[in-house]
Amino acid sequence: MKITKTETGNLNLDIPVKYNGIKFLLVSLISALFIIYPNFTFFNIERNYLGESKFNALLFFFIFRYLYFSVLIFIMLWYNFKKINLKSVGKRFMHTLIIGAFFYFMYIGFSLMLNPKKEWFSGFLLFQFFIMVVYCSLLGHVAHLYLEHRKKEKEIEQLKTENLQSRYVALTNQINPHFFFNSLNGLSSLIRKKNEENAIEYVSKLSDVFRYVLQSDKKNIVTLGEELESVTALKYMMEVRFANKMVFRINVKEENKNLKIPVLSLLPLIDNVVVHNVIDSEHKMIVTIYLNNENELLVSNPVYPKLETPNTNGTGLKNLENRFLLLMDKKIKIIDDGKSFTVCLPLIKN
Repeated sequence: MKITKTETGNLNLDIPVKYNGIKFLLVSLISALFIIYPNFTFFNIERNYLGESKFNALLFFFIFRYLYFSVLIFIMLWYNFKKINLKSVGKRFMHTLIIGAFFYFMYIGFSLMLNPKKEWFSGFLLFQFFIMVVYCSLLGHVAHLYLEHRKKEKEIEQLKTENLQSRYVALTNQINPHFFFNSLNGLSSLIRKKNEENAIEYVSKLSDVFRYVLQSDKKNIVTLGEELESVTALKYMMEVRFANKMVFRINVKEENKNLKIPVLSLLPLIDNVVVHNVIDSEHKMIVTIYLNNENELLVSNPVYPKLETPNTNGTGLKNLENRFLLLMDKKIKIIDDGKSFTVCLPLIKN
């Protein structure tokens, strides 16, 4: 399906439709049998009263009429399905009627050459041509309505996808400024301490994290292995920033690293630990990341609440929950017993 946007911003969906010529031919041959059936009945009645020469002529003309009707139905169907893109059934009928009239007069010409009797272009013959025109017009109109219905369904589906993508991008963009601000605070602390070596390494790891953040808009779902790699750089930053008073224990088996998770799931959780907890020599922060038996990734930490309530908008966990709902249609679980805080992230297989 080809999707473009008009100048007004509306979606224009071009749905490719493949028409099988063999199917058209089979429909034409079967339809012609129904159209010509009265002639076949007449042929059976008259065959006993005709001589051999007249019988052969009648048989030949019967076959000719059947093949002619089959070709005409094939052409009108093909034209209606492939060439006519009209919403008005009246205009569609007029287009088809012109084709039918042209072939009707051609048939009269062939009939006069083969057998000049008027019976071959009687009122019944005209009725047969009219039935073929109506039949092909209606089939073409039904096909047109079906395609319009499909286009509307595809357009609705595309709009839903774009809406979800826009919401996801908006949620992801909320992560970047907040994390960047906190990271700069850690860097400024190192600079004040004149720890150049750690500051340089900190900047290097910070660039690794931000490279991952900036590339996240190209991927909605990543492997658990990729997400944990970003934590490696973040781990160094946190340990340097808090002088090893914040440590990470990651226990994920190699065979489980192919499980899928929304990109940037761990970064806001780790940032959340820093924002809401006291981390010092008396309150050593241990962040544990592991899998449970239900293939959920658990991120757990002890709770050391700050004396003053952090000045945050409280959207971090809500943001993460919304992204899991959008991308995986699954909810995260939060367990807070006052002593430890654990977030359970559902994972999916390839």
